[in-house]
Amino acid sequence: MDKHSPPEFHPSFYGPRYWPTWLGLGFFHLLGYLPMSISLVFGRLLGDLFFYLAGSRRHITQVNIAKCFPHLSADEQYKLVRKIMHSTGKSVVESSVALWGPERQLKQRYTITGLEHIEAAQAKGQGVLLVGCHFTTLDAAARILAFHVKYDMLYRKDPNPLLAYKLIKAREGFAGNAIVRSDTRQLIKNLRQGNVVWYAPDQDFGAKYSVFAPFFGVQSATVVGTARIAQLGKAVVIPFAHYRDENNQYHIVIDPALENYPTGDDVADATRINHIIETAIAKQPDQYLWVHRRFKTRPEGETSFYVER
Repeated sequence: MDKHSPPEFHPSFYGPRYWPTWLGLGFFHLLGYLPMSISLVFGRLLGDLFFYLAGSRRHITQVNIAKCFPHLSADEQYKLVRKIMHSTGKSVVESSVALWGPERQLKQRYTITGLEHIEAAQAKGQGVLLVGCHFTTLDAAARILAFHVKYDMLYRKDPNPLLAYKLIKAREGFAGNAIVRSDTRQLIKNLRQGNVVWYAPDQDFGAKYSVFAPFFGVQSATVVGTARIAQLGKAVVIPFAHYRDENNQYHIVIDPALENYPTGDDVADATRINHIIETAIAKQPDQYLWVHRRFKTRPEGETSFYVER
């Protein structure tokens, strides 16, 4: 199979190897249909389990928070890590609702501002690179955004072929085309056709495709793809963010298109994108996916931040 082709269903998925995956999918479908007032309480409890049982992810989160929020006291950092785990647990529920639950679960539970910025670009026939980041509310926001905008999405294939197939099928049910992250040619083509493409450049993909740019004051391997994709795709870059409030309502905020971007200076362009993402995270730091190793790649001579002592 072409590495750029979306996952396909295979008869082997009915075999014993995949029975645990089917059970898990059944559980997620059930979560998607439970009232969110109930399921989000379960998500918070799940977050407590993550905190106590997922030691490696808790350690990664603690390191990230210590590096990015050094002004917080040890007690404040501890409380923030607990809230991050609660948000991570809630994201399991939110993803289940977004991917497999009925629309009514989210229809009356959100606000969205800034749609006019996307509409203005589309009116000119321009493609839109919609730049966000990995908030825990990502799947809920994706389902909500699809109520208003047709957009394409990038994805990485899950190593479990059945899960990869079911995730893509669910997302294609409300969004547009699914593009493998490595298929840059298709991404550029879609942008040149005037499509909107959701793009999240906030993870560490190694030094090969990155430059070092500050992220919360820490030199971080930052992909240069945002600028280059925008340039090759002749697209405008529009930042956006999404949050969950204390009443479990969702808010999507779409900002104006960036001006004078890209500049041709990889470090300056990467720094600008990191600053935009920082500003979004600072509004609700507990809802960012801090459980991933954002600072995995270090400049030459630096040791890993994540070695447990």
